[in-house]
Amino acid sequence: MLHTTTALPLNALLDRARALLDRPGRAVLGIAGPPGAGKSTLAAALADGLGPRAGLLPMDGYHLSNAVLTALGRRDRKGAPDTFDAAGYAALLARLRAADGTDETVYAPRFHREFEESVAAELSFGPGVGLVVTEGNYLLLSDGPWAAVLPLLDESWYVDLDEDERLRRLTARHHAYGKTPEEAHAWSHGSDQANAEIVARTREAADLRVRLAPSS
Repeated sequence: MLHTTTALPLNALLDRARALLDRPGRAVLGIAGPPGAGKSTLAAALADGLGPRAGLLPMDGYHLSNAVLTALGRRDRKGAPDTFDAAGYAALLARLRAADGTDETVYAPRFHREFEESVAAELSFGPGVGLVVTEGNYLLLSDGPWAAVLPLLDESWYVDLDEDERLRRLTARHHAYGKTPEEAHAWSHGSDQANAEIVARTREAADLRVRLAPSS
């Protein structure tokens, strides 16, 4: 179940996103946050609540493939900033903006946790999509090719969560997708935690900070 602070219930967040949708032209809302904070849940809830004129674009589709990561010696750090095609992701956002007002359908890859790879062109954004809700860890990062992302967002939100609950959820997710309990704990508190610390340093760049409370 999705929770926000009392000041920012889901309906209020939907209203804020709807204001972007109702503006002339196509808008892009970026939702950032550390692994396990609930940004995917929030983004999906927004897209579902706004209806077919809103499209959902997870950043995770731009994971480098496992074969490429192995060749680069980065397989054990999958999820770090340099394990994504950040330039490709930024180029897609730019293309989505450039396609506004045309009859072009823009396609994007989708990441599958069940086999840890992306599939090309699984997501589509037709001319009727007035708001793209995109989410991921590094939308606010100012380093390297990631720096091109923030200027392409009409608004950016940062999702936070109690740290113990975030780690609990993250560990459970890794376990659910095939890691042993020991592997899930090690990954959540190791590589993922290093990435979470990078993401946390970007929170001040967001237009809005959303605090998610633990599920009851």
